[in-house]
Amino acid sequence: QVQLVESGGGLVQAGGSLRLSCAASGRTFSNYAMGWFRQPPGKEREFVAAINRSGNSGSSTYYTDSVKGRFTISKNNAKNTVYLQMNSLKPEDTAVYYCAATRYYSDYQRGAGAMDYWGKGTPVTVSS
Repeated sequence: QVQLVESGGGLVQAGGSLRLSCAASGRTFSNYAMGWFRQPPGKEREFVAAINRSGNSGSSTYYTDSVKGRFTISKNNAKNTVYLQMNSLKPEDTAVYYCAATRYYSDYQRGAGAMDYWGKGTPVTVSS
């Protein structure tokens, strides 16, 4: 089992920034590709960003088009933590953000149903 706990959500004005953190415990963190999903009010959960297992400076990352150039995912295997730096936030970024873990980086292309573990989420509200 892997336990995931998100933090860092909150209320921010449009154009502002937030950094989400996801602390993992349980199985070996470096064995998992990590990612973030979000669920806007009244909508389905959607993919945001993913990073492969290594977490090194040359890690492979993957983003949904709507956040490219604004969000950055990073992974610190020594701290068992994955981050999502969110800049230039827009009202349409308002959602509950969930951390996810899976053994295979390619699973993020298959969507939320392919994830092995989930956190409970942290809410992000962007006001206009």
